[in-house]
Amino acid sequence: MYRTAVTSGKSRAPTLWCPEGRRLRFLHVSEQGKGYLAELRETETPVPRAGEVLVRVAASGLNRADLSQIEGRYPPPPGEPEILGLEAEGTVVQTGEAVCALLAGGGHAEYVAAPVGQVFPAPTRLDPLARAGVPEAFLTAFLNLVLEAGVRGGDAVLVHAGASGVGLAAIQVATYFGARVAATTRSREKLPALARAGADLALDSTSEDVVGAIESHWGRNAVRAILDPVGASTLAADLELLATGGVVLCLATMSGARAEVNLSLLMKKRARLVGSALRSRSREDKAAIVRRFREEILPGFDDGRLSVTVDSAFPPARAAEAFQRMRENRNTGKIIIDWRA
Repeated sequence: MYRTAVTSGKSRAPTLWCPEGRRLRFLHVSEQGKGYLAELRETETPVPRAGEVLVRVAASGLNRADLSQIEGRYPPPPGEPEILGLEAEGTVVQTGEAVCALLAGGGHAEYVAAPVGQVFPAPTRLDPLARAGVPEAFLTAFLNLVLEAGVRGGDAVLVHAGASGVGLAAIQVATYFGARVAATTRSREKLPALARAGADLALDSTSEDVVGAIESHWGRNAVRAILDPVGASTLAADLELLATGGVVLCLATMSGARAEVNLSLLMKKRARLVGSALRSRSREDKAAIVRRFREEILPGFDDGRLSVTVDSAFPPARAAEAFQRMRENRNTGKIIIDWRA
């Protein structure tokens, strides 16, 4: 049973449909020793505000931002839901349309109110679990490699942490635009996944000389753009590899937030260090990014050139295992919470 709230006056828009009197279940996750405690709690189903739609969630994707929020280091932007979850796949309650949603919070729940500008049609070639892995990973890759770095055909791109959800998406996005890609991982077992995603050069950074291998493959000062969520331990090598006018896109600080920068080399190469975050951008900024994404990337899923690697899927009752798997870096690709049951 659904209801439509009717408002009086001419200035207020009608509220979109929402479940009559329903309370939703959501994931509440906290640290417990060296692991996690994940509980299903209840709250009121959100009533969409102007410019939002209510989405019944079929699946939601995990991200490292979730772990940081649990640790108290990455709260949601003001006014956004405190519930974890930056991406989801499901159906718009009012229309039944299958959609993917980029979120600032609220994805790990049965329902979420999603900004209209951050919702796009779910790729029909993908199943719901894979669709839930599209928004955060592929929009992050597109924003940084295409909109920020201007990657184009023939460019050389380096992707660190290439077996993560963002890493595998970035390899595909770069090759989709005709770039050549080198990618790193800290696990030899994950190297084949980098190659399957399209990497020309897949490197185990724990046992291989990354700089030497890339220079041997492409020559010195050849890399146009570097996507780096690692941080302190990789920045010096990044600058060595960059071509003149190249860019290092800093997404996270997995190895630490403080690093020495060779400013002389930075100036000599006329290089750029770009700090990047998607979650904290305004809804207007995100809507503009999603519009470009729909035009330039989304068709790649429908024609089979782009795909999502699903590492594993867990029901909400086993969510603690999912978060622990990500914490221990055991995943190759996306970890998904399956809400369909």
